Amino acid sequence: MENQTFIADILILEGLKVTPQSSIPALILLLIIYIFIVVSNISLVILIFSSRTLHQPMYLLFCNMSINDVFGATIIIPHVLRDLFLLNSERYIHYISCVIQAFCVHLYGSTSHTVLMIMAFDRYMAICNPLRYTTIMTNRMVVNLSVAAWTVAFVMVAILLGLTIRLSRCRSVISNPFCDNASLFKLSCDSVLINQIYGLGYTVVLLGSSVCSVTLTYLKIAAVCLRSKNKVLNSKAMHTCATHLTVYILLLMSAFIIVILHRFPQLSDHRKVAIILGEVVLPALNAVIYGLQIKEIRQRIMAVFQSKAALMLLK
Repeated sequence: MENQTFIADILILEGLKVTPQSSIPALILLLIIYIFIVVSNISLVILIFSSRTLHQPMYLLFCNMSINDVFGATIIIPHVLRDLFLLNSERYIHYISCVIQAFCVHLYGSTSHTVLMIMAFDRYMAICNPLRYTTIMTNRMVVNLSVAAWTVAFVMVAILLGLTIRLSRCRSVISNPFCDNASLFKLSCDSVLINQIYGLGYTVVLLGSSVCSVTLTYLKIAAVCLRSKNKVLNSKAMHTCATHLTVYILLLMSAFIIVILHRFPQLSDHRKVAIILGEVVLPALNAVIYGLQIKEIRQRIMAVFQSKAALMLLK
């Protein structure tokens, strides 16, 4: 009986279909990107907290995005790297570990949306209510917004996975390179109607609220910029908003592509690649996009290049 229970708790991951010749290049590429994600995002957080000139709500709220990107990349990339050199029969994971990983994966995705929503609110207050901005966007408000972003995502994902772990299992193969909720409830032969209804509602509420809030925010910002005759203010507003909007559109495109590909089982290999790219490319791009926006970081990058150029000239 104990042996049967142990076997039932072991799941097989399908993983990526990588040829032996491309395993090492894929490993090196993913490892380099992962190191870049961790180093760049942690460096941004350290720089923002150590520099008093960057103690502004916009940058403090961005720290949530950097921390979440490191969290998401750490949950997935090391696991994928390990499985690159394993046979299909050896790519196993314990059910409890799979549930934890699925929870973290969905927490990362949900928090990406909630954090971008509170960042959009910050931009709205800064541009549409500049006189009240400093009194509203205090350090306490930044903390409250950050806690709300993580708490809402945590509760929504907890319910999502809670409905899945109640199901019995009659299959043991996860059709993904890592665990997620859809792959977990597909292991069951029970009725998953409740899971599908909540999953659809979860997706509609999360994506719908983020799309509506960001769209309305930027429509109001655009209206304020059109009415204003201050070209310098408008240029600064559009610069900061363009950065946020670029990150949001990339996240939205990635989410829609993955949701659409989930509806076509024959495109499972394409879905796996799209998921990995989304989990790898977006955190790296976020660090680059926001990092280059911060003047102090640009100055430090230029100083590094100038010092290297000077050393080369001396040689």
